Amino acid sequence: MSMIQKSLARTILIMDGPMGTMVQAANLAEQDFRGSRFESHSVPLQGNNDVLSLTKPNLIKRIHMDFLEAGANIICTNTFNATSIAQSDYCLEEFVYELNKRSAEIAKTAVGEYCAARGENLDHYVAGVIGPTNKTASISPNVEDPAARGISFEELVASYKEACQGLLDGGVDLLMIETVFDTLNAKAAIFAIEASLLERQMKLPLIISGTITDKSGRTLTGQTVEGFWNSVRHAEPMAIGLNCALGAKDLKPYIEDLSRMAGCFVSIHPNAGLPNEMGEYTESADYMADILGGFVKNKLVNIVGGCCGTTPAHIKAIRKSVLSYDTLRKPKVLDKVCRLSGLEPLNITLEKGFINVGERTNITGSPKFARLIKEDKLDEALDIARQQVENGAQIIDVNMDEGMLDSVHLMKTFLNMIASEPDISRVPIMIDSSDWNVIEAGLQCVQGKSIVNSISLKEGEEDFLLKARLIRSYGAAVVVMAFDEEGQATTSERKFEICKRSYHLLVDVLHFPPQDIIFDPNILTIGTGIEEHNDYAKDFFTAVKKIKKELPHCLVSGGLSNVSFAFRGNNPLREAMHSAFLFHAIESGLDMAIVNSGQLTIYEDIDKNLLEKIEDLLFNRNSNATEALTELGHNSNSASKKSIVSKEWRSKTVRERVIHGLVHGITEHIVEDTESLRLQLDSPLEIIEGPLMDGMNVVGDLFGSGKMFLPQVVKSARVMKLAVGHLLPFMEESGQSSMSSKGVIVLATVKGDVHDIGKNIVSVVLQCNGFKVIDLGVMAPLEHILDAAEKHNADLIGLSGLITPSLDEMIYVAKEMEERGLKVPLLIGGATTSRTHAAVKIAPVYKNGTTVHVKDASRAVGVSTSLLSEELRGSYISSLKDEYATVRERYVQRQSSDRLVKYDDAKSNKLKVNWEDIVPLQPKTNEVSSLSYSLEELKPYIDWTPFFMAWELAGKYPRILKDEMVGEQASVLFDDAQKMLKEMKKNSGFSAKARFGMFCANSVDSEDILIFGDSNRKTVLAKIIGLRQQQRKPAGQFHLSLADFIAPVETGLEDYIGAFVVTAGHEFEALASEYEAVGDDYSSIMVKALADRFAEACAEKLHEQIRKEFWGYSKDEVLSAEDLISEKYTGIRPAPGYPACPDHSQKEIIWSLLSVEENIGVSLTENLAMLPAASVSGWYFANPQARYFGVGKIDIEQAQAFAKRKNIPLDLAEKWLKPNLNYESRSKSQESN
Repeated sequence: MSMIQKSLARTILIMDGPMGTMVQAANLAEQDFRGSRFESHSVPLQGNNDVLSLTKPNLIKRIHMDFLEAGANIICTNTFNATSIAQSDYCLEEFVYELNKRSAEIAKTAVGEYCAARGENLDHYVAGVIGPTNKTASISPNVEDPAARGISFEELVASYKEACQGLLDGGVDLLMIETVFDTLNAKAAIFAIEASLLERQMKLPLIISGTITDKSGRTLTGQTVEGFWNSVRHAEPMAIGLNCALGAKDLKPYIEDLSRMAGCFVSIHPNAGLPNEMGEYTESADYMADILGGFVKNKLVNIVGGCCGTTPAHIKAIRKSVLSYDTLRKPKVLDKVCRLSGLEPLNITLEKGFINVGERTNITGSPKFARLIKEDKLDEALDIARQQVENGAQIIDVNMDEGMLDSVHLMKTFLNMIASEPDISRVPIMIDSSDWNVIEAGLQCVQGKSIVNSISLKEGEEDFLLKARLIRSYGAAVVVMAFDEEGQATTSERKFEICKRSYHLLVDVLHFPPQDIIFDPNILTIGTGIEEHNDYAKDFFTAVKKIKKELPHCLVSGGLSNVSFAFRGNNPLREAMHSAFLFHAIESGLDMAIVNSGQLTIYEDIDKNLLEKIEDLLFNRNSNATEALTELGHNSNSASKKSIVSKEWRSKTVRERVIHGLVHGITEHIVEDTESLRLQLDSPLEIIEGPLMDGMNVVGDLFGSGKMFLPQVVKSARVMKLAVGHLLPFMEESGQSSMSSKGVIVLATVKGDVHDIGKNIVSVVLQCNGFKVIDLGVMAPLEHILDAAEKHNADLIGLSGLITPSLDEMIYVAKEMEERGLKVPLLIGGATTSRTHAAVKIAPVYKNGTTVHVKDASRAVGVSTSLLSEELRGSYISSLKDEYATVRERYVQRQSSDRLVKYDDAKSNKLKVNWEDIVPLQPKTNEVSSLSYSLEELKPYIDWTPFFMAWELAGKYPRILKDEMVGEQASVLFDDAQKMLKEMKKNSGFSAKARFGMFCANSVDSEDILIFGDSNRKTVLAKIIGLRQQQRKPAGQFHLSLADFIAPVETGLEDYIGAFVVTAGHEFEALASEYEAVGDDYSSIMVKALADRFAEACAEKLHEQIRKEFWGYSKDEVLSAEDLISEKYTGIRPAPGYPACPDHSQKEIIWSLLSVEENIGVSLTENLAMLPAASVSGWYFANPQARYFGVGKIDIEQAQAFAKRKNIPLDLAEKWLKPNLNYESRSKSQESN
């Protein structure tokens, strides 16, 4: 046991905080990173913290000392990015060994001096840090090619090994693989570490720390916590842990899981919370220490430290907190069971029962799979793997052995494709080949814990042990065949003899975990007519029993299809044989088998006469068993099963058909079925309030329980409207005009705002749940909203808005409701709204009633039901008032002026630009121009992720299409979108329009920008009045304003700015209105969502042309669609009303400069929303240092200066800047409304 392990056995150890946060606070310049050694280096080095170990070693040592003095026991080397892969960004690959060695020496010196000064040397250690690199082995860098990889396992191993050698030579006490977002990367690091230690004949403790990227509880590459643990536990780490991405509170459920399952010590070093909109970490030292102290108190962790945003003050507080408890977590003693994983764990326990291994992705056993592989139809072959999982396979066997194929390449390609399919890769992979090169290629592609199928003693013990050692290093379990130097075992005695010998070599010589050994005693073909084969099945059963009895903890498997090979061509008979064989093999102790899980007959369902003949053959009870079964098989072959896709639901009662159609969104037949019901029932209203509402109640229940998603709900509503539309004329004839509802709600997008996708979705969801909705559309004046509420005796009023001025409109509506004496609950929703705004700004002015912020459509039904329910209303409103009171208190506390710096100080800390080294490029055109784009031109520029978000389906495109939870519905939605686009394409009237221009410009007065009429810069066309960040920031971070990116007038430089407006056009709105007119909400919302995507795609396409052609400052740019979405281009295009320039009134300048309305037909409402709604406007900045940011909160001093420079009253300035004010305004415009 090492010294650190002895320390952990008696106390909690404290890890230090992040090197990056401390270096950032040092406010270093480029020259600091270069030092004298790299003074002439060819590329910038600023941001490469690792190089500071060579250029500013005293700074690194001082940081280590700061953490030691704060109470840290474990000091981490400054090597997070010290691999050749990461350092290639800085062209410093040749210095990697030195970086690691020197960093280790600096940390060791700091620890040594600290201990010597205090006369102690216990409980202080240096951890050699190995970071994740900036590339991932499990994710394709190309969305069009899921099999592609930006880095190989072998490249990772070589890079990690070089870093490891430096750390070891520098004298580290332990190693730590941290911030693991891709477990395959971590497995490469483990492989490299084991090889390095083996070469030196030494051992060193290891910590492995993963990163849960969000509250889904998974790594970036999709693994659950337990899946991650199962994948790396072969490294036998001293500690397993979690770090980065989340704060301590959010990591709690995942660290609880890890603590429960880990047979080693557990570590945690979380961030100081989640970064705010400015990228700053705000959790205080005491807050974080209190949470982590609770972890120690509850015996969850053994090592505690800090990651991003934590400082020595945090570490000091954490140490004080955790050491105040005398509790100590002890590593769990785990049962010896095989623990496998794909994205999710598969622990083969007794409770798990028999394990099905899917066999159809085996080129030697599946003719269809073999054909698809040979025809290079790997996408279709992937569907076979998916079907196996859907049919119950818990492991997928993949075999590419074929003499005329490149099996190594195919194994890599296919496994990489599987990794991109979460619905397949969630299960473990069995890598199946008789070629070791193919097996090893597969092992280098799988991030989970896989199974190798197989190795044997066929080539002798040396070869057997070599391969087994490598399999262990790759972190896999192994199938061992009953095969030795003499050949394949056929009798029960030989089967057991070979398995026993193999077990001894693996367990006693290699210390291979016995639970990771899976013996295959050879399922051999029976019924061949050869007498020696007659006992093959019986001998297999006997061997299984003996292996399970005498070789502890191992598993037994086999390839099931072999047993019936003599009867190929008669699938029903073979399936019955497989079921009978499995029944008896499982009784003997068989744990798993390679089977086609979709083609297994239930043992009890096998015809008794057939079963008797099969078991005669299995147990060799009758010398004529083969002949008898063959004869019986010929008679049964005609009963071959066929896969038939039927419409069983059409044979149900008409009432059931109507409900089925509603629930599944099937428009076909709904009118005829509704008519059939009308002829059966007494009145049309009876149909609506009966089967139609019954169906919609099912829809509501499914949606509320998360088993149905928004697009499906909207489709169901379309079916409902078709049915009701058919019944309305009959209702009018009979004098029936209304039906009961759960409540009446008036919905509206407020005055000046034209966005209504979210509101329309809420409307559909509420209608599907029995509410009557009065939808007033967009730009609804408050008088119309409240008059409609009174006219219809509304139970609820719902307001929606997307732009920031809409927040004020909602306040005006609330005030008017108060003045009219209304008590109707007010629901607030939309992209710019928040719980805080509702609690702080709206609820206090509407004292008569209740104000509720509704985050999204999925909450609308629950909130509405709670507000209208006699049983729920009182407690719900009471708890809501308490919650909002707390929100207001916290808001007041957050508005403390010490969170902002003085306005003058912010101006003094503006971005430092060396204008002497910059020559702004003159645009190639100075004409204000218009362009038009076809939908086909823009399609490649579409970012589909926000499209799914509009329908409240969470996930990034294209991964969302394969998402385990929403993938199926996302795919249906995406297909419907493509169909809609095809229809639009037929209509040449659909196009996007753009208007743009570039202008001479210079910054002035710190935050403002002058736009000139020509290159003489005498005539000022406009002045953009800007804002500057005021939030308190760490040293070295600037307070930004957009004006910082434009050369100041006093430099004499001729700089430029661009302006643009793009729109998807009125044609989209017209088409959406057509669908609305016929009650097709689904298609209407679809059109509007697509219009938004095309407007954004047009903005992206135009910006690319600006950079490469019209301005030309990035004429050689080559970026993929993914790069464009990730904003990897030079320059920015900030939009008025968004974080970098929150002032919507800047749109008026753009409209004036470009004559927008006259040329492309886009107008502004009184609150400066763009009409059509699917439009985008903004500015172009070409400065290479330009980046997106958020202005954030400003104080009254800056607001007054803004109003003065803009020459408008303060109250009007406050109206436009309201979300950014850190003080309560008393604007006259509010009071007058």
